[in-house]
Amino acid sequence: EVQLVESGGGLVQAGGSLRLSCAASGVSGDDYAIVWFRQAPGKEREGVSCFRGFDGKTNVADSVKGRFTISRDSAKNTVYLQMNSLKPEDTAVYYCAGAFTPWSRWMCSDYEPTPSYSAMDTWGKGTLVTVSS
Repeated sequence: EVQLVESGGGLVQAGGSLRLSCAASGVSGDDYAIVWFRQAPGKEREGVSCFRGFDGKTNVADSVKGRFTISRDSAKNTVYLQMNSLKPEDTAVYYCAGAFTPWSRWMCSDYEPTPSYSAMDTWGKGTLVTVSS
């Protein structure tokens, strides 16, 4: 059974940085995509950044382009979301989600940088990021 555990959230001032971690266990092979989503109070869940396992392709949503970066440490089975130049509107619960299927090879594409949350089959419990002004 695959499990995803997020960490690294917290309170930061506007302009600051945080790095979120998504530690995965029970993963075999490279046919997967790991996606960071976020959900602010009263808003829909939004895809933020995507990592595709079989070739390492990454992508980010337009709303965070130039500020957020996704990466993987294979030795630690961990995917990171580096968040720089944080803004108050980045305040949300951030979720790490995975799609462990060969269909993941079509995810994180340039025409659809982050897949729909309905395409994900495994979710972490989330970590809260609060950016103060």
